[in-house]
Amino acid sequence: MNILGIETSCDDTSAAVFDGQNLLSNVISTQLVHRRFGGVVPELASRSHIQLVIPVIQQALDQAGLSRKELQGIAVTYGPGLAGSLLVGLSVAKGMALSLQIPLIGINHLEGHIWANRIGSPQRLPPFLVLIASGGHTQIVFVRDWGDYDVLGRTRDDAAGEAFDKVGKMLGVGFPGGPALETLAQKGDPKYIRFPRAYLEEGSLDFSFSGIKTAVLNHVQTLGAEETQRHLANIAASFQDAIVEVLVEKTIAAAVRKGVHQICLAGGVAVNKALQDRMKRRAQEIPCDVSWPSPFLCTDNGGMIATAGHYRFQQGMQSPLTLSPSPSLNL
Repeated sequence: MNILGIETSCDDTSAAVFDGQNLLSNVISTQLVHRRFGGVVPELASRSHIQLVIPVIQQALDQAGLSRKELQGIAVTYGPGLAGSLLVGLSVAKGMALSLQIPLIGINHLEGHIWANRIGSPQRLPPFLVLIASGGHTQIVFVRDWGDYDVLGRTRDDAAGEAFDKVGKMLGVGFPGGPALETLAQKGDPKYIRFPRAYLEEGSLDFSFSGIKTAVLNHVQTLGAEETQRHLANIAASFQDAIVEVLVEKTIAAAVRKGVHQICLAGGVAVNKALQDRMKRRAQEIPCDVSWPSPFLCTDNGGMIATAGHYRFQQGMQSPLTLSPSPSLNL
């Protein structure tokens, strides 16, 4: 059963084909237009999706060696995400489903990130815990079974990846800020300054990263431009250390609370080496196994949507052609 997955929730245009056992293709086109603005501009994102989505879908079909008539279903992200971006992917998916007379399967973007951990690891079986950390989302999810999720904690303001991007812009290292700050941090001292860690009320598994952004801004303004440049690597290392510590400690607390022995990482921040290393070290104390998808499956991609869509279709789920974008969709 060949399922086409379409992902256009933010600024990556992606399409992939999953046949139930193998990911036959996974094409991702990252929009570079946002770099000069230091962040994603929603209107420019949707316009870029309009230009890219059809060629990206065709490339995914070509790589899979399939024609459109060999598809049995079309899975598409319908939320959460940017309304205009979601609308582009959803409109194309509806048109294809209608013209080919095949089912449409609307997929929650966050569920896609969870399923990314199954691609390449078919032996992955629930129950397990997933830390989803990206530019738009930071959540701890207990996967009781495939399709059965319990959100244990979520961000109350900025997502971890969003904090990386905003601090990256603040320090002038470019967009996206995560990779640039991680590279800088490797040359810096994480003990240079202790930025605040927001653990919130006792027992809470929620996150808050807005305060650390303010702390970095205050520190930079106190130092001045010249001193900031001299200590750029140290600031990056200290900031990264604060974000990673909170992500890890809350995830470990959730794993202990639920009694699980598998932790998975998902989302763009999951490729951060400091996060991976610290999570593995702390998990050994439980003990608990830690894993994450390959880097191209951590970013927004059609492969995770196609895989989740295949499962949902097998469960008998189909979406009506009246399905609308849901920018604030919860898991």
